[in-house]
Amino acid sequence: MSATYRALASVVMLIGFYVVALLQLAAVGALGVWLFSYTSGVVTGKLLLPLVVALGAVAVGLWKAIRTKNEPAPGLILGEREAPQLWATVRELAAAVGTRAPDEIRLVPEVNAAVGEQSRLLGLVGGRRTLYVGLPLLQAMRVDQLRSVLAHELGHYSGRHTRLGGVAYRGRLAIEGTIERISPRNPIGWVFKGYAKLYLLVDNAASRRQELEADRSSVRLAGHEAATSALRTLPALDAAWAFYMDRYVEPGWSAGLAPEDLFGGFAQLLEARRAEIDELRENAPERGASRWDTHPPIGVRVAAMGEAPAAEARPDDRPARIMLADVADAGRQLQGLVVEHGSRRILPWPEFVAESVAAAVQQRSDSIYRAAGRFTGTATTGLPTVLDLVRAGRLGEFAEQFFPNATRKEAAVAFGGPMETLLDNAAVRSGRARWQLSWSGPAQLVGADGERWDLAEIAKLAVSPETLDESLARLAELGVDAAQATVVQARASARNADLIGGLANIKIDGREHDVLVLDNGLVLIPDPGKSSEGEKRLTALVGAVPVGELASRHPYLPYEEITSVEVTREVPLKATLTLYDGRTVQVQELMSSEFLEKHSRDTLLRVFERIND
Repeated sequence: MSATYRALASVVMLIGFYVVALLQLAAVGALGVWLFSYTSGVVTGKLLLPLVVALGAVAVGLWKAIRTKNEPAPGLILGEREAPQLWATVRELAAAVGTRAPDEIRLVPEVNAAVGEQSRLLGLVGGRRTLYVGLPLLQAMRVDQLRSVLAHELGHYSGRHTRLGGVAYRGRLAIEGTIERISPRNPIGWVFKGYAKLYLLVDNAASRRQELEADRSSVRLAGHEAATSALRTLPALDAAWAFYMDRYVEPGWSAGLAPEDLFGGFAQLLEARRAEIDELRENAPERGASRWDTHPPIGVRVAAMGEAPAAEARPDDRPARIMLADVADAGRQLQGLVVEHGSRRILPWPEFVAESVAAAVQQRSDSIYRAAGRFTGTATTGLPTVLDLVRAGRLGEFAEQFFPNATRKEAAVAFGGPMETLLDNAAVRSGRARWQLSWSGPAQLVGADGERWDLAEIAKLAVSPETLDESLARLAELGVDAAQATVVQARASARNADLIGGLANIKIDGREHDVLVLDNGLVLIPDPGKSSEGEKRLTALVGAVPVGELASRHPYLPYEEITSVEVTREVPLKATLTLYDGRTVQVQELMSSEFLEKHSRDTLLRVFERIND
């Protein structure tokens, strides 16, 4: 499908959306006349009000979409001085595909490249062009691979694909905005949702064809090998970026820290784990096709590339970062533009990792210390509390809660793993050890001389009354004071928690709440608002604020404080939660309850089952 046909299809489908609205308006009007002839005006108004509100949402959605400007995404604008080779390459490739070069190149933090055009008159008149290049691509790819990516994006310009960016963008905004404003229970909303799916099917099918068209430019200018290897590199690089953010950045970020050089750290990770990333690229699982995708599966694209004509392109295995004058400086500038550090302390990578891992280990230790406090009835706990349980021969009884399928004797032996965490925490709290950054593996616990500390053997000795004194003696030789390791967070928080579900309009102890289901607790939001807007309210809430922050603003009930759950009815849900302090919490689903996603109730029931196990 050519760009012209896609433009026509987008416009026709968008017009059709509002034709459907007008037809429904006419139907509502006819229904109103009929109802008025048989009932009073008040009754007619009450029956038609939801339908009129829904149609009003159509007008609001269209108005907002028309007024929305398709502004360039945030990023670092690269001039000739900052990226001389990149600009030269882009101009060369633009001439080769028969299009004008972009007016602007922006460096962005995504594992992606893209093009945009601020066209006018529904794409009939071209406008200012912007090329977006993800910094991770420059850090990870070869020059010939990046040329392939750039040729693909410029192929969108030569195929006039970007001319419809404004049409497609506003069309989606109008339809999505309309759907968001209509209650799920409103019958008019059902019709619009069905039409929205049809619109997306047509638009996404056209988008997939355009990707295959742009791929031909990639092969023609960069060659088969560079084009296919670049395409296969993208999912591997995307996985590496997700791993980097999850394992290296997020723990410290949640602890109130920020790395001094966010993108420089990713470059070091790529260098240290190059073999792993290469293996991931070669063995990445192939994802199946879906009619809802905007891009064809990589296997389909690679097969199509194999049939496309290719120029005799010479390999260029130089690192793509040479296309920028100073890629490290560009990364630091980009971080300043797109990363909101807030009140976080900004640290160099060694200190950032040392403090973030220490905070994570303290968090895991605190959960054990709190459990020991509940077990012993002690308010202030720490490593000495756990060691006293060992000496009294009660460790197995205490450890059963961590290893429910083990006998007491087996649980005591298995507690060697958690005990190692407690000893690592004690070593850091005593000032005798620290966590050392490693880009090729997990952070290592090292002493003052930089030598690795492995406290696993001492931990095994510490879980038995017979060898406890030996373990304490060996800790003393290392200068580790068990008394320094105490609970820091006396009550569990939602830091590092993941959202797994949400229920709106749920009664908690007789009062209406919205409930966010996290993997370690429940966020209880009292008096949330209109019952008809529950799903929309939950979606907006979790999209705007991190769940950890939401848990700090509202009542939070950690699962570790719940001793048992009695479910008296599953649908609609009714349950009683019994807490360790003897209090109970009543949970009752209402007829007006709505879900963040359709399996949220089942997710909460599984959580309750896990608590009872």
